[in-house]
Amino acid sequence: MPTILPCWAPLLLSCVLAGASTGARAEASATCTGFVDSVPATISAPGVWCLRRDLSTAISEGAAITIAADGVALHCNDFKLGGLAAGPSSRATGIRASSRRNTVVRRCTVRGFLIGINLDNGGEHVVEDNRLDDNLYGGIRVNGERNVVRRNRVHDTGGGTGQASGYGLFVGDAEVVDNVVSGVFAVQPDASTTGITLFGGRATGNRVRGLAASGTGSAIGILANVAGRISGNQVVSDGSTSGTGILATSGGDAQCRDNLVGGFATPIANCADIGGNSSF
Repeated sequence: MPTILPCWAPLLLSCVLAGASTGARAEASATCTGFVDSVPATISAPGVWCLRRDLSTAISEGAAITIAADGVALHCNDFKLGGLAAGPSSRATGIRASSRRNTVVRRCTVRGFLIGINLDNGGEHVVEDNRLDDNLYGGIRVNGERNVVRRNRVHDTGGGTGQASGYGLFVGDAEVVDNVVSGVFAVQPDASTTGITLFGGRATGNRVRGLAASGTGSAIGILANVAGRISGNQVVSDGSTSGTGILATSGGDAQCRDNLVGGFATPIANCADIGGNSSF
């Protein structure tokens, strides 16, 4: 029988939480094919690759972690990947894959890069349970087909030198579910900001707030560039600029249902209202 050490009140709760955190990381580590222990790094073989400590870099070009194989799952186990040392003119990406398939990025905290996570083309990617903050232009960008982007938290995106716009999520053909985008701001004159840009698929249960454009620029909460289903989202403007809560491509067949939109000059435009939408 295993030995169980006592946790006496008032330390009971802290002991339980500490044990749960340690157990979660130990369990994740037990499944790892290999580890990323320094950056910049390239993953060139499929499998589960893990972080086991916080990592940072001052590179201003390229990527801190490049995924160069299909079938790679990167589990950061809540450790941080930082690029703040490169400053506001950085062009580096935190995690990058190009034309790969079946990429998973999970439980990463990525901050200080031009784009936090960029999975360019390919498809069948899963990006979930990540935290992105203080990135200079974009939080998460996932192109390709049949992707899933869920339960991510994207905070305080913007401020990159020479960047005329900013976005939280930029996603092609995906299920975009239960994400939070909070704080996307522009510093260039007359620049616009977007919370979520969707090229097909479905955006459900997301929360977008704190979009701040500059000058004559506008804020768009959710932009549907290709037909999609936009349902159950909460999109709230900070009131600092005109803009549109949910904007679909003119002439498309995007459908909007059960969305709550507040504080925008135009709540919903070019999206077929199939019921339950409200604005304030």
